[in-house]
Amino acid sequence: MSRSHRTLTEPTTPWWRVGMVWLVIGGPLTVVVAGIVTAVIAIRGADPVLDTSARRAVERANAPTAHTPAMQARNHAATPAGD
Repeated sequence: MSRSHRTLTEPTTPWWRVGMVWLVIGGPLTVVVAGIVTAVIAIRGADPVLDTSARRAVERANAPTAHTPAMQARNHAATPAGD
């Protein structure tokens, strides 16, 4: 009987004054806010899509001469020194 009498007379603290409650609420809330901030940064700072059709046209136009220095260096390295 004394135990039930003691629980009735003890003052209870409100939930917002318990530190563990704020850890339980604050942890996931911080992660959600950080995710939203990251999404906003990613959307606002997105790089523009590059037009690859112009690049391909330039590569096709320079195709015969694009690898010429590399081919000359390869051929020079493969030839004997005396010739």
